This record gives sequence, structure tokens and C-alpha cells, in this order.
Amino acid sequence: MKCFRGASVYVAGAGVTRTDIAFDEIVREIGTAPTDAETVALPEGAVVLPGFIDPHIHGAGGADAMDGTAAALATISETVAREGTTSFLATTMTESGEAILRALTAVRDCRETLGARLLGVHLEGPFISETYAGAQPREYIAAPDIDVFDRYQAVSGGRIRIVTVAPEVPGADALIRHLAETGVVPSVGHSAAGVADVRRAIACGARNVTHTYNAQSPFRHREIGVAGSALLYDELNCELIADGIHVSPEAIRLLVKNKLRGKMTLITDAMRAKGCPDGVSELGGQTVYVKNGEARLADGTLAGSVLRMNDAVRRMVQVIGLPFTDAVDMATKNTAALLGISDSCGEIACGKRADFTVLDPDFGVLLTVVGGREVYRR
Repeated sequence: MKCFRGASVYVAGAGVTRTDIAFDEIVREIGTAPTDAETVALPEGAVVLPGFIDPHIHGAGGADAMDGTAAALATISETVAREGTTSFLATTMTESGEAILRALTAVRDCRETLGARLLGVHLEGPFISETYAGAQPREYIAAPDIDVFDRYQAVSGGRIRIVTVAPEVPGADALIRHLAETGVVPSVGHSAAGVADVRRAIACGARNVTHTYNAQSPFRHREIGVAGSALLYDELNCELIADGIHVSPEAIRLLVKNKLRGKMTLITDAMRAKGCPDGVSELGGQTVYVKNGEARLADGTLAGSVLRMNDAVRRMVQVIGLPFTDAVDMATKNTAALLGISDSCGEIACGKRADFTVLDPDFGVLLTVVGGREVYRR
């Protein structure tokens, strides 16, 4: 057994407090650690947090989930561990059926990673709108289809956890209802939907909004669209890319002001260039140009991000003005609740997984622990 002794720890229900934590694969004691537990030394000023969970990430370290290989998933896993992420959903693109099946097969066969834990898949497309395709290749967009999804889910070994759907497209209602009934999170995104479409999607079981504000119909005074519906409806959890590029500080503050506590999750939506030098990269077969923290197609369209999760948390505190623990919840507790895994992770509590992110006072990552195993140390 290992322990942090006299550390500053964000403990579930108690806030940041100075205490001991004893752990192996799970948290065994909070309060006073056994004297024979191995002490994990931390520098002064370090704070121990629940491990970050990224439910929407395409790639990192030069690898992408759509590469469809174990090596790519391993690279992503090890790269994101350096930013404090302890678990993630490999996120697909709107590509050919064969390419999607290859990616899902790789996830199905990936049982262990050396860095962050692979929780499953966020299927972002192909059931989206051409109007708001964003950086998703339009030639592979497909109508919502239960049979197609079921085939994808079977090939993935049941590991698809979130599906992005444009609810205004014919067939979306039936698919959203089917997703909800089978325990998959239906997410409204890449969509030209009006408020009536979103309201109907909620009635069918939609519970999430994919990268809120981005690639979706905007708020207008006579039609509030997807963006306005995200602000209005408490049933919807809202993903947010808090990189200072995708969404303005004012728009983020408006979202924070309107959402119930627990109904916002930070995502990176990162692509393969994260963790790599600026230059030319690729997303969904399209050339991406990365410079000064921005990833764009040749026509200027944003193509995901190179955002690190610890930087997303830092920006929510330092730029947006959120309390520290609220920002951390958006990268941990709230995501676990959305995915239905709160019983095992998302908070530091006895009996839950020993997934920890240790930050310095400047939000730099000092240490990442996954299931009690140290996977990154600065």
C-alpha cells in the first residue's frame, strides 16, 4: 500500500483539506495512513485531485483514434497522462464505415494501457448535419440508422459510450431513443437544429451537447438554436473546449451562469498534433495547420484543438473566475456522472479508484496516478 501523508487533497464532500490518503488500486483510507504504507513524496504547494476524465479527444502525440491501431491508442494514453488525464474516450470522426469499424475494433481489443485508462468510444458522427459539419468530412455523413449503430456497437464490444447526433435529421428521434434505452449517451452536436428539434431530442433521451457553441446553430432572438437550447434546458450537460480559441470568455461565463452545478464538462477535443511541435498535421484525411495553439484547415475552419486538460482547468479559474473546486469538478466529477461511472471514479473517496492528478500552484502536472500506479512524474 502507498500513501500521501499530510498532503493538500480535494476530498469528496470536504473540499481541499490537509490529510493522509492510503491506496492501492483503490482508496483505502482518508485521514491517517497506516505507518507501514509507502510514502509518496510531494513538494510543498502540491494539491492532489481526482484524475481528469476527457470524454472527447481524437488524438495526441502524433496518433489518432482513427488510425485504428493499438499503437495509436497507446500513444494517446501515454501522452494525455502528462496533462493529468487518467481516463478518456477515444473519439472517432465522420469517415467511411470501414475506417470507423477499424477504429472500433482497435478499441475493443485494447484491454490495457500504460498511461490513461481507455474507457471506450465517443462516436462523433457520421450521424450529423452537413450545414454544421465543421472539420468533419462531408462526403461520409450518413443518416441516423439504428442498424448501423448496432453494428458499430457490436464491433466495439459494447464500448461506445457517447454518440453525437444532429436531431433535426430524419431518423434521429428513433436513434436517440435507442441510444438512451441501451445506456449510451445521446449528444446533440454538429447540428442545425432549432429549439423544437432539441426539445424533441430531450424527450427521446438526449442528455449532452457536443462542444457547446461550436459547430451548431447559434442563439438568435426568434430561434435560439442548439446554443440557446444548451443554455435553457437543465436536462442537457454541456461540453466545453476552454482553450481561449473556440469560445470567448464572455460566452463561457454566460454558459456557467445558466447551467446547474454538475452540468458542464471540460473536454479537449484534441487532435493528433497535441504534444507535438507546430506545423502540418492531419485530421480525418484533411491537412491541418497548427500554429500558436490553433489547429485549422486550409480554409481557416477550426479542426479540434491541441489543448491540455490541466490548461483547461487553469483557464476556467484564472480567466473565467471559477472557484478552483468547481473547475476541477468539470474535469472529473461531472464527467463521471455523465458517463454513469460515479460509483468508481470522479472523486477522491474511500472505495473509489486511486486515480489522482497532482498539480503545482501554477496548474502544472507533477504526478499522474492511474489505479494506484504512477504513470507520469515530472
